Amino acid sequence: MPMADKAFVDFRHAQQLRLDTLVRLRWLAVIGQSTAVAGVHFGLGFPLPFGLCFLVIAVSAWLNIALRIRYPVSHRLGDGAASVLLGYDILQLAALLYLTGGLDNPFSLLFLAPVLISATALPPWRTLALGLLAMACATGLAFLHQPLPWQPGEVFQLPFLYTAGIWAAIFLGLSFTGIYAWRVAEEARQLADALSATELVLAREQHLSQLDGLAAAAAHELGTPLATIALVAKELSRQASPESAMGEDIALLREQVERCRGILGKLTSLGTEDASPLESLTLHHLIEEVAGPQRPFGVPISVSLSGEPPEPVCRRNPGMLYGLGNLVDNALDFARSRVDIRAHWDAETVAITVADDGAGFAPEVLLRLGEPYVTTRGVGRRAGGEASGLGLGLFIAKTLLERSGATLAFRNAAAPAQGAVVTVSWPRAAFERTSVAA
Repeated sequence: MPMADKAFVDFRHAQQLRLDTLVRLRWLAVIGQSTAVAGVHFGLGFPLPFGLCFLVIAVSAWLNIALRIRYPVSHRLGDGAASVLLGYDILQLAALLYLTGGLDNPFSLLFLAPVLISATALPPWRTLALGLLAMACATGLAFLHQPLPWQPGEVFQLPFLYTAGIWAAIFLGLSFTGIYAWRVAEEARQLADALSATELVLAREQHLSQLDGLAAAAAHELGTPLATIALVAKELSRQASPESAMGEDIALLREQVERCRGILGKLTSLGTEDASPLESLTLHHLIEEVAGPQRPFGVPISVSLSGEPPEPVCRRNPGMLYGLGNLVDNALDFARSRVDIRAHWDAETVAITVADDGAGFAPEVLLRLGEPYVTTRGVGRRAGGEASGLGLGLFIAKTLLERSGATLAFRNAAAPAQGAVVTVSWPRAAFERTSVAA
């Protein structure tokens, strides 16, 4: 499995519900249930099936102890195991409520707790199944239960209409809090996934940027043995006749040694701060480096620059190149006939605008562009009739560009023109600061 894919799978595994979390919450429930039962029986003096109630509570305590013995604290539950444990919590609460008044018991609202936990950590269909189980238990308790503990000799009986109202409150509570919690947790998961993907891209780009230093170190280490070979070849050339076969071989050896020295000299220069003029890019060269690989795809790309000399200069930045390249690639994907890249600078700002003549951004996603998993415009020209991705590309591009100090603005071209327009702006000081430090 590729390193990036393995890292992403490990990240998804880390999002699974921890067994320790459920065990701690169940201990809290055990303590609360024990306190409530003991308080009603001994504190208020209300009669209730005390032994059966504590037997139901003890089952939860025994289950917690067994889970602690069987699994380590760091164990993470699969969706199936987590669903079974939360389903047990619903059934245990239903059994306790059956013994203490059913839905007439005000603690019946605790049916919401397991479903709420599921909504934050499990897939929607599992949360739906747990919600249906909770409602089935609530429905049964509305008709079948032991009397609510009350004053000795008195029977407390709520009107059935009021009990039906409690049932409706539980149903609405499960529906609203479940959907709300799932939506909030899903947005958090999507953002975490997108940030993880961004970190993988940054790590890969950082790895590539470090290769020059590794090459320089390797060249430095190879310099000494190469110098020894050159010295030995020089001594051999003095002893062998130039016209002999050995003399020709030694001459070839010396020639290749010099060639290796030249290559190692170039590699060594990669590790220095002033290694190469390619380390610094003018704004025009930056745009050409981004647009160049996209020109063979058949859509004309025009580049225009405006501003007073001197032209801004930045350092080659993998994140900046990746982000701008993604914007240009996205424009090409949806352009009908052309893509325009316009750059402008003055004493305060540097701006690059990427525009195409396609259908533009859909109004419903225009205000959400740059968020993870928001697909920009659906089906692209090069997408072969399929959706153009999960919406992570633009999020990663935006994140990388913002790390360089840029701000991004998305809009559609003003009528009668068509197409999408993306403007990336830097304070000039931030743009040119990258020529000193990456």
